[in-house]
Amino acid sequence: MIALSENELAYWLVVLRIPGLGPRRFASLKRQVGSLSNCFQDKQPNKDFLHWCSEQSLKAFVPDWKGVEADLAWARQPGRYILTWHDQDYPGMLKEISSAPPILFVKGCVESLQTMQIALVGSRSATASGKKNAYRFGFELAQKGFTITSGLALGIDGASHEGALQAGGKTVAVLGNSLEQVYPARHKELAVLIEGNGALVSEFPIGTSPRPEHFPQRNRIISGLSVGVLVIESAIKSGSLITANYALDQGREIFALPGDISNPVAKGCHQLIRQGAKCVDSIEHILEEFPALSTQLQKEQKHQPHSLVSKSIMKEELPSTTLEFLAHIFDVCTSIDSVVDRTGLTVTEVSQMLLELELQGMVASVPGGYIRIGTGG
Repeated sequence: MIALSENELAYWLVVLRIPGLGPRRFASLKRQVGSLSNCFQDKQPNKDFLHWCSEQSLKAFVPDWKGVEADLAWARQPGRYILTWHDQDYPGMLKEISSAPPILFVKGCVESLQTMQIALVGSRSATASGKKNAYRFGFELAQKGFTITSGLALGIDGASHEGALQAGGKTVAVLGNSLEQVYPARHKELAVLIEGNGALVSEFPIGTSPRPEHFPQRNRIISGLSVGVLVIESAIKSGSLITANYALDQGREIFALPGDISNPVAKGCHQLIRQGAKCVDSIEHILEEFPALSTQLQKEQKHQPHSLVSKSIMKEELPSTTLEFLAHIFDVCTSIDSVVDRTGLTVTEVSQMLLELELQGMVASVPGGYIRIGTGG
């Protein structure tokens, strides 16, 4: 899957590892010299290249050929890819942006990068209802044929990925570190599922640890891969708003979910709405922005993902664990937090159960939580 020879790719990788170079300088250098091997002699930077680095105010560096060998060794394993701008598998949407990464490291199904993606992003410190909404939107948009793209973070990101996976859809996670490690560690199992049903993506070479400055940087890739960005919960100063700003610069659609005006992680969404982002409370509000695309996606689907559960199961046919779960939901509004407290389940587990029961017509979503209906008493 590599368009360049391994020898030429090695020069791309060693240039990628120059501290402070960045995508724009990388592109400028490539235009100037043609083959990046022209910057070296006996694997050391030649005088012209050193002069160019000095003009760009880049600090003196020693080529990291050992690191390059680690990159190449990683890519020789099954299901791992190093893509450059020259590769046919390099995602076309991402190539359009002004700061497109010259190299992408990909783990999983590389073809998923060419699918129609929509980004779901939000707070790491999400509320229970925020995670529920992320799971629901991820699930329902994946059912419509979109690939769900996010950042594998705790909170909204994780719930979005999980919703897509539960729907039998594809999902892409863009990391702020290299792909031989998973951050946060709590999402190692989730990362394995994503690898099997989509892809893990990073612009960072092997051995790059997660650092705070990496996450705003990776956000431009999340939006760049996608036709639109949905912000589900966000504080005023957050990575989600950085992603939305990138989306605006990249000409992508921006959507935001409204929330409780007293909730700090809703204020970022409200700010986006005031600034012109589309206010949404269902996937129909997103789909109507892509009428031709929605039709295309439906045609491309070979079959609809099967429902997680039957919609016509009677009470006596329900598993005992489901009946025990239903006992914690009443005919007056019951919040997700209350169900979590009573059952001892996680927010994601509760959200999954509630979605399944809602599809069966046994509970209904209402402002503030859920009510129990249609269970035969």
